[in-house]
Amino acid sequence: MDINFWLELLVVVLAIGIGAKWGGLGLGAGGGFGLMVLIFIFGMTPGSPPVSVLFIMLAVVSCASILQGSGGLDYLVSIAEKLLRRNPKHITFMGPLVSYFFTLFCGTGYVAFAVYPVIAEVAASARVRPERPLTMSVIGAQAGITGSPMSAATAAMIGFLAVKGVTPFQIFAVSIPACILGLLVGCIFMYKRGKELADDPEFQAKLASGEFRDTIAPGETRQFSKEAVWSVWIFALGILAVVFYGTFPDLLPHFTNAAGKTSRLSIPNMVQIVMLCCACFIMVIGRVDKAKLASGSVFRAGLIGMAAVYGVSWMTSTFFNFYKPFFVQEFGEVVNNLPILFGLCLFFLSAVLFSQGATITALMPLAMALNLNPADTVWMFPACNGYFLIPAGGAIIGCIAFDRTGTTKIGKYIFNHSYMLPGLVTTASQVAIGYVISKFIF
Repeated sequence: MDINFWLELLVVVLAIGIGAKWGGLGLGAGGGFGLMVLIFIFGMTPGSPPVSVLFIMLAVVSCASILQGSGGLDYLVSIAEKLLRRNPKHITFMGPLVSYFFTLFCGTGYVAFAVYPVIAEVAASARVRPERPLTMSVIGAQAGITGSPMSAATAAMIGFLAVKGVTPFQIFAVSIPACILGLLVGCIFMYKRGKELADDPEFQAKLASGEFRDTIAPGETRQFSKEAVWSVWIFALGILAVVFYGTFPDLLPHFTNAAGKTSRLSIPNMVQIVMLCCACFIMVIGRVDKAKLASGSVFRAGLIGMAAVYGVSWMTSTFFNFYKPFFVQEFGEVVNNLPILFGLCLFFLSAVLFSQGATITALMPLAMALNLNPADTVWMFPACNGYFLIPAGGAIIGCIAFDRTGTTKIGKYIFNHSYMLPGLVTTASQVAIGYVISKFIF
C-alpha cells in the first residue's frame, strides 16, 4: 500500500478527531473538512451522502419534536416519576428500566435526563447506594438507542441493511431483547456492589455534619390535557406501524411502472411516511402551538445529530468505497471469520464520538465493503454503546452531581470511574445475548 493510503487514512482520523473535540455539529464540520481534502487534494471520487438515513432521521425528529410540543413527553416523565417513587427498594432495577424504555420509545437519551434526579433522591431516601441505579440508568438510557425505532442509530442500520434484505423487525427482534436482558445482567452485577450507605464513611460524615438531608417529597401532581395523552397514543401507534410493516413488508404498497415492472415501497420510505403522518396527527389532534413545533430540545438535538451523520458518513463512505477492493482482499476473510473485531471498532469509536448514530454511519460502509454477514452487524449493534468509557458525557457528569451522597464519582485515574465496570459487563452481555438470539432470527 502506497504512502497516499496512509496520508488519506490520517486525514480521516484527523477529521473525526477534530469533530469529536467539539462534538455534535462539530462532527459534521470535521467530516466536511476531511471530505474536501480527500476529493480536492487526493482526487478521490466522492461517495454518496447518506440521503435515506438523513431523511429517516428528519421524519423521526419532526414527529418527536411535535410530541414534545404537545406536552406528551412531560406526560411520560410524570408517569415515570410515579413509578419510581412507588418502588424505592427496587430502584436499582426500576431506574435503569425506566430510563431504557424512555429512550427506546423516544429515540434519544436526552429524555431520560428528566428522571435522573428522581432516581438519585429515591435511592438516597431508601438508603440504597445511589451509584448502583444511577450508573445503570445512564447505561440503560444509552442502550435504548440501539434498537429504538425512533433513534438515528437504528435509522442508519435500517438504511444500510435494507439493501441486504434485512427488515426492521429482524433488527428489533435481536437488539431490543438483547439490550434488555444485558441491562438486567448489569443491574444484578450492581445490586450489591459497593458499601451500603450505612457503612459508607463518606456518606455518614455528610449525614453527621448536616451536609446531607433527605429532601425527597411526593412528586408534584400535574394535570395534563387530554390532547397530551392522545399525542402519546398516536406516537405509540406510529411506532407499532413501523414495526408491523417492517415485519410484513409484503403488505406494503406495490407499484407498476410504464414498462410493466413491479416494485414495492421501500422500508426507509415507509418509515419516513409513517412518522410524518403521525407528526401531522399529533399536531392537529394535540392542538400544538405552532411556536412549539420546532422550539424544543428534541428538535435541536435531532438536527445536530443529522449534521454529524451527514459529514462523517459522507467522508467515510468516500474513503471506504475508494479502497473497497483493498479492504475486501486484505481484511474481508479475517473480519468475516472473526466479526467481533468489527464490534470492537464500533465500541471504541462510539466512546470517542459519543454518538451511536455517527458511529454506525462511519463504520457501516466498511462492513458493506468487507461483505460482512448482515446478521453479524445486527448482533454487534449494541457494541456501539461505548458512551460510558470516557467520563465526559453530559449524563455521566450530571448524575455525579445529582448524587448528593457522593457515591457516584470519577476516580483518581479518570478511567476507574463508577460507570466503567457496569458498562463493560452490560455491553458484553448485550452483544453475547444478541449473538445467541440472532441464530434464531436469521
